[in-house]
Amino acid sequence: MLPLDFNFAMLLQVANFKEVYMQAFEGVRVLDLTHIFAGPFSTYQLAVMGAEVIKIEPVEAGDIMRYVGPIQAFNDAGMGLGFQAQASNKKSLAIDLKSTTGREIFHQLVATADVVVQNFTSNCLTELGLDAATLQSIKPDLIYCSISGYGRNGPKGHHPAYDIVIQAFTGVMCANGEANSAPVRVGPAMIDYGTGAQAAFAISAALYRRQVNGQGAVIDVAMADAALMLLNYHVVSTVATGTAPRPHGNQDPDLAAYSAYPTADGDIMLGAYTPKQAASLMTVLGYQQDAQAILALPLSALAARRQQDAAKIATALMARSADEWEMLLNEAHVPAARIRPIEEVLQHEQIRQRQVLQQTQAHANATPVAGFAYDEDGPVLTSPPPAHGEHTQMLLTELGLSRQRQNELLANGVVLQA
Repeated sequence: MLPLDFNFAMLLQVANFKEVYMQAFEGVRVLDLTHIFAGPFSTYQLAVMGAEVIKIEPVEAGDIMRYVGPIQAFNDAGMGLGFQAQASNKKSLAIDLKSTTGREIFHQLVATADVVVQNFTSNCLTELGLDAATLQSIKPDLIYCSISGYGRNGPKGHHPAYDIVIQAFTGVMCANGEANSAPVRVGPAMIDYGTGAQAAFAISAALYRRQVNGQGAVIDVAMADAALMLLNYHVVSTVATGTAPRPHGNQDPDLAAYSAYPTADGDIMLGAYTPKQAASLMTVLGYQQDAQAILALPLSALAARRQQDAAKIATALMARSADEWEMLLNEAHVPAARIRPIEEVLQHEQIRQRQVLQQTQAHANATPVAGFAYDEDGPVLTSPPPAHGEHTQMLLTELGLSRQRQNELLANGVVLQA
């Protein structure tokens, strides 16, 4: 944990800086009282950057995602892929926070922590001694992050939510789908992951601010707010015009060169957005005269050409496969990609040469780590997802509890050791 008087400027003058602090969040202790996706993903992003993340789980059963995933053997072992996806680099403490003794131990742990992240429902926070006021009375400079569906105020502040419910509430479903289709949910849990990323950013900023003023923070992260952030342009456009942009599936309503098309083998998504890119596309496709005409136009004038350009593009693309066109167009600096399934993408050499997928020796399944890389000391997997209560004994010992006392807690069901 970083002390209040920690001075980064002085540390930068230390010759062996790299030996003292490596990753951005080394020395930061995070208590993770979250479950499902959004909360665990936020703490996972801190963990891959060096934070010590301690996942607090109930004694009777761990995070529900331990039992979710397509491989039943993993589910039966409490290592479902739904859990593994955002549990690496974490420690697990299984403790009964409903018991007085369990809460007392947790409060001892809070005194050693920098950050607490939780996504409990509001009505049980005070009862369990997990509210911000209680925990900051123990650790005044604590950064307390609360994640919920709608935030902790407003008429829906106490309402439950999941990713798909927030998609419905915020208009995400109405922004997705084909032009004439009913609203369509986005398949992956994008709201959960977007919320987790917002929470990790908010916590990171609060940690930085604490280095400046020594103060903790109370952070209120709402999935609904995060969804609106993901709808950024749609929201701004709707506010300005009074009308939300309509969904249009894979076919941009104005730009023929910014749409999907079939080819001789496979479908390709073209991303020629600017007149210059659209002109380059037409040149590659053999329409030099059209390319010259497009190059002289402003972006706003391309919509008038959409029908005629789309017909020519569709005809030309049938002469080669999507893979061939992707290569030819990319070489001409035209954004384009064959539409690929996930299982194929994961085998692509581009992904193989990046650091986004990593695995530890004990971790059989490669896991996305972060959407960025550093020149050094960047995001990395260092340990596999923990078993339920795997680190209970270690953490209780660190708090000064004797082995005899730990055995009493085990016998009384206050804690669980893997």
